[in-house]
Amino acid sequence: MKRVILILALIAVLYSTWTFIGRDELPLKPDAHPDRIEDLSAQDSLCSKNIVGIQPYMLPVDYQSKDHFYEKLKSYFNEASKAGYFKTNTVVLLPEYLGTWLVVSHEKHSVLEASSITYAMTLMVLSNPLQFIKAYTKGLSEGDAFAAALFRMKAQAMAHIYAEVFMKLASEYAVTINAGSIVLPGPAIHNSNQINVDLSKPLYNTSFIFYPDSTIDQIVTRKSFPISSEQPFVSAYPINELQAYDLSIGKTAVLVCADSWYPESYVQISELKADVVLVNSYCSGENTMAMKWKGYDGGNKPGDVNPDYIGKLTEQEAWIKYALPGRLKSCGATIGANVFLRGELWDLGSDGQPFFIKDGNLLPMQKSDKGGIWNLCF
Repeated sequence: MKRVILILALIAVLYSTWTFIGRDELPLKPDAHPDRIEDLSAQDSLCSKNIVGIQPYMLPVDYQSKDHFYEKLKSYFNEASKAGYFKTNTVVLLPEYLGTWLVVSHEKHSVLEASSITYAMTLMVLSNPLQFIKAYTKGLSEGDAFAAALFRMKAQAMAHIYAEVFMKLASEYAVTINAGSIVLPGPAIHNSNQINVDLSKPLYNTSFIFYPDSTIDQIVTRKSFPISSEQPFVSAYPINELQAYDLSIGKTAVLVCADSWYPESYVQISELKADVVLVNSYCSGENTMAMKWKGYDGGNKPGDVNPDYIGKLTEQEAWIKYALPGRLKSCGATIGANVFLRGELWDLGSDGQPFFIKDGNLLPMQKSDKGGIWNLCF
């Protein structure tokens, strides 16, 4: 019996030791190197406002720590600054889920190097057993309690890194930042410089605005139409509670990815009398935009959508017809911008090219399959 106890104790010690090994920080390698830096308004010398859309190409290691995340994004901000894009009335637009993968911050190297997202998340659970169990018990009976518990487990650390990095970038470059999105439970702004989370509340795919004076706007934008892969753990927020931001570029509404596909979003934006619409997006899979469109994912097909186009249009063509480029005019806004997250994030894949709309017209632009920066002046 004593021998069994000793063996079990040894296993427990080895397991405990394993959970701590391999969490030291890897060398910083902020390899932005955008393959596209383009001014979409080079002929407009009289413009006084501009949107700088950044398509960062992210890797798991970019999320290991606050320093890794900051240095990677700073490398893109440096490139935009050198190009002369940062002015008095500049808003920087970043993509959906940019902050979400901070869920792997301070995790083992094996999590960052995992061959699949499923394996990476499994390693996270095994290396944080007590924290995971505690978070799991705080769940709200989500369909995917496993994923929900992981985000609850890391929510406070994620929110802290996300807020600190974007407050710093906004201050350093004297620009306003729409910092993409991040999945958090019950997010709220405290004292204009802190994102609080409530582990007892639902998870939302959430977007924030950061200002040059190192403050965060009190308005929190939450996704209203989560897609099927999100629905098991991300809650939908009523679209009629969408609010607009009073920014230097004009009254601005922010939509998180799929929200830009639904007429209800633009009805609300019309009521808000917004001048500008910004969209944060992420499209998973490789070469998805060239594939045949499968129709609406996660929500009912709006009545104005022709079912004959499903399976005939490409995904890219469907985005142009039924998302921001095709729907912006319906809400009265004349300026729109939409950027996508790109990168090598485990086995998830990524696709998508930005959309920029000026005076209601979709602007031609050069594509980038990795990192890119585009400037829209108006």
